[in-house]
Amino acid sequence: MTTASKITLFRVFLIPVYMVLMLLSLQNGQGDALRWAALAVFVIASASDFVDGYIARHFNQVSDFGKFLDPLADKLLVTSCMMIFVGCGRMPAWMVFVVIAREFAVTGLRLTAVSGGRVIAAGWSGKIKTACTMVGLIVMMAIVTVPALDTAVSWIILVTTVYSGIEYFARNWDCLNLKA
Repeated sequence: MTTASKITLFRVFLIPVYMVLMLLSLQNGQGDALRWAALAVFVIASASDFVDGYIARHFNQVSDFGKFLDPLADKLLVTSCMMIFVGCGRMPAWMVFVVIAREFAVTGLRLTAVSGGRVIAAGWSGKIKTACTMVGLIVMMAIVTVPALDTAVSWIILVTTVYSGIEYFARNWDCLNLKA
């Protein structure tokens, strides 16, 4: 197993650790300490996404396992955080549904493209979406008493998510082979 894949597996391991800390912070009298610990775990997990990608590309460690696990780990990390925010009323469920639906749709598009012998690489809009999402969620975890901030972050995540999804489909519509 490559170093990049080990880092990705570490990120997957951190997801339940993050969730336990964050959920306990919402229920416990020592919520601030646990919230900051959850935030630290989330930041480490988010940063590991960039580290494993860098290592995979620059040290020729790109693998099929990594191509499968890396985006899955990202989606699980982001979804776990967003679901917690939905649960405590800080993010609308419908927005999270749109984010998840986009992820399923783009994954389906990529699978269809691969079956036709084509690989759809991550575009800049997808990278911007990921960065905005990670940074936005980190800000929401760090600053808990500003509803306007929660709303702004939620809308930024939604807009970048929808835009990147539209861009993926616009650039790769031919992969769907929609012949009647």
